[in-house]
Parts: sequence; C-alpha cells; structure tokens
Amino acid sequence: MDQYQSYTSLPDSARNAVVVIGNFDGVHRGHCGLFDAARTIAKNTGRKLAVLTFEPHPRHIFRPDDPPFRITPAGVKADRLAAHGVDILISLNFDWPFASQSADHFIQHVLKDGLNAAHVVVGRDFRFGQLRKGDAAMIDAAGIPITVMDKIADDDDGDDISSTRIRQALGTGDIAEANALLGWDWEMRGVVEQGDKRGRELGFPTANVPLGDTLHPAYGVYATWTKIVEDGPDAPWIAGATNIGIRPMFELKVGRIENYLFDFNRDIYGKTLRVRPVARLRGEAKFDGLDALIAQIKQDCDQAQDILGKAPPCN
Repeated sequence: MDQYQSYTSLPDSARNAVVVIGNFDGVHRGHCGLFDAARTIAKNTGRKLAVLTFEPHPRHIFRPDDPPFRITPAGVKADRLAAHGVDILISLNFDWPFASQSADHFIQHVLKDGLNAAHVVVGRDFRFGQLRKGDAAMIDAAGIPITVMDKIADDDDGDDISSTRIRQALGTGDIAEANALLGWDWEMRGVVEQGDKRGRELGFPTANVPLGDTLHPAYGVYATWTKIVEDGPDAPWIAGATNIGIRPMFELKVGRIENYLFDFNRDIYGKTLRVRPVARLRGEAKFDGLDALIAQIKQDCDQAQDILGKAPPCN
C-alpha cells in the first residue's frame, strides 16, 4: 500500500482512483463494507482503490481535553487498511486551517486538483468542510461520480456496527464483543519503557508500554498475546498476563500496559510490542500487603495460561 501525507504533487499512480473518504477509526466491519463496494467499482473501471483520511483524528482538534479514544491510532489503522486490500492511503493533516476551509474549496482543491478522484464512496452520514456544510450532493453537483452507502453492515441482531459501540465494549472489558464488531482482533501498540521494576521485585518482571492516544479499555488484568515488532512479521506470539491501568497498590498517575510474558527472558527495552487482549480476568484492586498481591498474580497467570492454551494468533 502506497502512503501519502499530502494531496498536492501526488504521482499519477496515486491519482484518478476510486476514493473512499472518512476517519475510519477501528477499520471495523461497517467500514469494510465501504471498501468492498469501492473495490468493486475500482475493479470494474480498471482503477486503484484509495482511502482519504485525516490525522490526527478531528476529535483531537475539536475536543482536545477528551480522554484517549482511538481504537486504531495511525499506525494500526494503516496496517488494517493494507490488510483489507487498499492500494493507496492519503492521510491529510487535520488542523484548524484545514477544518476551516469551505466545502467548495475541499472539492476543488483536494478532490479535483489534488486527487483527480474518478469516483467517491462515502457513508450515509458523511459531511465535510467548515461547519460540516458539505455533503454528497455537492460532490455530485461538482461532476464527481459518488456512491453513498446507506446501510453498510449489521451485527447478528440487525443493529448498526459503529466505532461508538466498539469503544463501549472495550470500555467494559468485553474483548470478544469488540472483536466481533471489528472483524479482527483488537490490539494495542507501543514502545517498551523503563519502569520502576516493581514487577521484577515481586518475581514477575513486566514490559511497560504507555497507552498513548489509544483508548484505555476497562482497567484490570487480561490474558494476552504479544508480538515483538522488530522480530519480524513471522515472529511468534507470546502468551502473557497483562495489567492495564494505574496499579492501585502503587498509584500510577497515567494508565499503562504492564505485560508479564510467560517463559520469556530477554531485554526488550525500546522494542515495539503488539499486545492483543483476549479476555479480562478481573478488575484492578488493592491488596492487604505484597504477599496477597503476589498470590493473586500467580492465580492470574494460571488463569491466563488456561485461557491461552489454544493456538496463538496466526498474524
């Protein structure tokens, strides 16, 4: 997948494509319905499939004081789009000047002059330009063919699949529900940092990873699979028990991932981890002393190993 951060001076190979426009946080099953429809149009017209999205997510600009909410930060989103067969990803910088441009300006300068979009595909709620005054009818009136997907994808009960529902599921620690809505196994990514070595002192050394702008799932202990990115795409997934939160016993100020990997003994400071929660074992809690905490950690590890006894993920 070719990636670009500007709509100006795009090579000819990235122009005249079928373009799907949106934020696509989660790249969930509903979004994939848009991509599938656009891919059919692209195949029938001999064109490439492009996604036009925005970084940072507009919510960072309009509501900067909100807690972290991203299901898929930029790197994860790009990987999921590539996995779904997108040929071209154009991630435009979203700031106040960009947000303040008129809908007509966006159509002329971005879609026409920049991308030379052959066809545009959007969801039914798509709006753009200053004060969200632009809509699909304006793109159509400007002479760009457009397809509006009114109904994209439902769950088994016939309800709409949405990023909001996925955030709610993660917020309650329901990983299975979130994954079912996503259509893939949700993961967190980050670089291992030096911690306070509390885990090592307790006999359970952890790899500590900040959550960054990734949505914080329900705090607690999870059974997880972890892959070290620098070991390559074919590196094994490693089973573990992972605390996500602020450790009430030691009162961290910011939530983070503390990842205890089973049967593992390597220095991985500075390495990037992909951490996939499988099931939430319990919430965070304070204990009556370190002995009680250690006993609970041992119990958590046993439970995680039982849950992860199956084969690890294949990708």
